[in-house]
Formats: sequence, C-alpha cells, structure tokens
Amino acid sequence: MDLAVFVWSLRYKFTEFAAKDVPPTRIVYSRPMKVKLSELAHARSGDKGDAANCGVIAYKEEWYPIIRDALTTERVKKHFEGICLGPVDRYEIPNLWAVNFVLHNTLGGGGTVSLKLDAQGKTIASAMLMMEIDVPDNMRI
Repeated sequence: MDLAVFVWSLRYKFTEFAAKDVPPTRIVYSRPMKVKLSELAHARSGDKGDAANCGVIAYKEEWYPIIRDALTTERVKKHFEGICLGPVDRYEIPNLWAVNFVLHNTLGGGGTVSLKLDAQGKTIASAMLMMEIDVPDNMRI
C-alpha cells in the first residue's frame, strides 16, 4: 500500500483522535534559523476528488515536534494561497512522525474533470517541502 493511501486511511480510523481539535504546544527558539522543510522531512501527495492530500514525514523522530509545530493549517493555507481555495484539515500521526493535510478545493474539480496541469495533486508535496521553517540555531541537520 502506498504511504499516502495509508496515511489517508488513518483519517477514518482515528477520527475521534484528530489533532485538529487539540492546539499544538509551541516550541520557542531563542535564536532560530530558517531551513527548507525538505532538509527535515519527505512528503507524498495525491488527489482525493477535488482535495489534495499531502503527508509530511520527518526523517528523524526528534525532528517531528519541530515539523508538527511549524506546520499549522494557517501556515499551509497561506503557503498555498491562490492554489488552495477551500479549508485545510490537519491530522497528526505521531507514531509515524508525520503530519497529514487535506487541502480542499485545490484541484479544479478532480483528476477526470480538471483543466489544471496537476489534476492529481502530485506536485503539492514538492511545493510543501519548499516551505522554510524555524529551527534552533544549534540543531545538527
């Protein structure tokens, strides 16, 4: 089973535990530095009708809290401004060191009816990994 499908299926199994209802604990850094998300994680994306699904998975367990705290629904919505026209849902999957996002009204109707170049949302993961996030200046990457 492909990781994006697996992560998406967790949405239905653990809906009552969805992290969107729990505000994340914020880590505050005294002297942060900016790095591209791609240095800390990999991602996989695809389509679910008109919604794009994007899972971001940390390379290391200790990097997961940094990614979890940096990637809020507001931040992701702003990053995809003009592309994501609907709400953004967020699901934490701590046992996989992952955060999954569903970007509604993003694909112009979905794969079979969309006139967009990326009707299946495959480039959403690459675009997500271009986002810069704050990390501690003493962090070893």
